[in-house]
Amino acid sequence: MAGKLDSKVAIITGASSGIGEATAIALFAEGAKVAIAARRGVLLDELAQRIEASGGEALPIVADLTDETQAKNLVQKVHAHYGRVDILINNAGLALAGDIDGADTSDWRRMIDINLLGVLYVTHATIPIFKAQKAGHIVNISSVAGRTARAGIGVYNLTKWGINGFSEALRQEVYKDNIRVTIIEPGMVDTEIDSHITDAIAKQRTIERRNSITPLQSEDVAGAIVYAVTQPQHVNVNEILIRSTEQGW
Repeated sequence: MAGKLDSKVAIITGASSGIGEATAIALFAEGAKVAIAARRGVLLDELAQRIEASGGEALPIVADLTDETQAKNLVQKVHAHYGRVDILINNAGLALAGDIDGADTSDWRRMIDINLLGVLYVTHATIPIFKAQKAGHIVNISSVAGRTARAGIGVYNLTKWGINGFSEALRQEVYKDNIRVTIIEPGMVDTEIDSHITDAIAKQRTIERRNSITPLQSEDVAGAIVYAVTQPQHVNVNEILIRSTEQGW
């Protein structure tokens, strides 16, 4: 049976684990060829092997998207390999919780570099391809933190509110070129994202908050992404907010 994304080519950033990994598998299941990007090459290779063993096609590319040259090269490599790009999933990101007062400001730079600049760099490199094709779909992974501010995640809020504003402005720029833009805003998801938090108190608070509910799984978010990118071309799902039933915030 033909998949809904047969012949389509998707780039997924942050694909070595979590939502990115689950999304690569979900898009492959719908017939897409998946270009998977992250910094951890071993994990990318393992994912590519699993997809190919199941009859799919995956192109692993190691890239640090905080480097504009590497971000541009990622898109160019995928386009050169497949001759087209149809879907861009901007998933790579960090959520480094912690109070603003007394923060390690290097955490701020890390989040801004990947959550904002990384998205901008890859998107900027992809838009000319989509315009030439007169079609394309950009999916930016934001967060419930992109619409609800909360003490203890102020700078993460800043990056995700920024992604939401950027995405809507971008949609207004490119819709006449038949390019769709979608924001996906997950609540708490059971991934390794907490392991990167450097503030011990903030890390413990985040773990306790996550453990107080049944969080989303990466596959739940991947399902929302598949829903958005498999709609008819005239349908642009602009925004999906998805939370655990038990998450009240």
